[in-house]
Amino acid sequence: MRYLLISDVHGNREALEAVLDDARNNYDRILCCGDLVGYGPEPNQIVEWARAHVQSIIRGNHDRVCCGLDDLDWFNPIAQDSTRWTTAHLTPANLKWLRELPAGPLTVDGFVLAHGSPLDEDEYVTSVSDAANLFEYLESNLTFFGHTHLQGGFSWIGGKQRIIRRPFPGDSLMPLHLDPDGAYLVNPGSVGQPRDGDPRAAYAIFDSQERDVLFHRVAYDAEAVCRKVEAAGLPPSLGARLLFGR
Repeated sequence: MRYLLISDVHGNREALEAVLDDARNNYDRILCCGDLVGYGPEPNQIVEWARAHVQSIIRGNHDRVCCGLDDLDWFNPIAQDSTRWTTAHLTPANLKWLRELPAGPLTVDGFVLAHGSPLDEDEYVTSVSDAANLFEYLESNLTFFGHTHLQGGFSWIGGKQRIIRRPFPGDSLMPLHLDPDGAYLVNPGSVGQPRDGDPRAAYAIFDSQERDVLFHRVAYDAEAVCRKVEAAGLPPSLGARLLFGR
């Protein structure tokens, strides 16, 4: 089985469409590690696509706050503004669907989906020390997570921890073969708002038979999203940051 792993779409339809076009015919099922909405100008289009096409999905922190399950006091001012805008523009049906999304971790075919840490959906896993504290608690030797908007992850093989690298600038993919005796925390990266210095949309393909993960990057029309952000009345910085992957 081949799985398309996505996360952190954040209302960015251009980025999602670029991913789907790039991954065409290379997957059997779509899985999502959360945060369909927040920041971006087209939350309804993203939610309606997910309702129709994503087989397994968990909620992200922006999904949870935008649909009213949590308050937004711990968001920064720009995130608060975008949350209020998103909540006001989501349809009642899409708000209801977001409220009913399960929290991670969620086991799918022997591996796990999480938004942040498998122990806390709001916890960021960004460093070797963050990951080191998690490996002994993992319910599976393979966990896909999001939240950080940083493609790559961490592995534990033969008592040694390693950083999993993303594709280098100029490269469109980076392969990772999974050691059957290893444990992995894998972040497919952010579709709609990368923050690793590469503005291209990020995703991953997991081939469960071959035990391979392919990290992908694909360019999209970020300037068109900037124009939509401005036209929607969202904070302009939410569009500008897409041009730099920050």
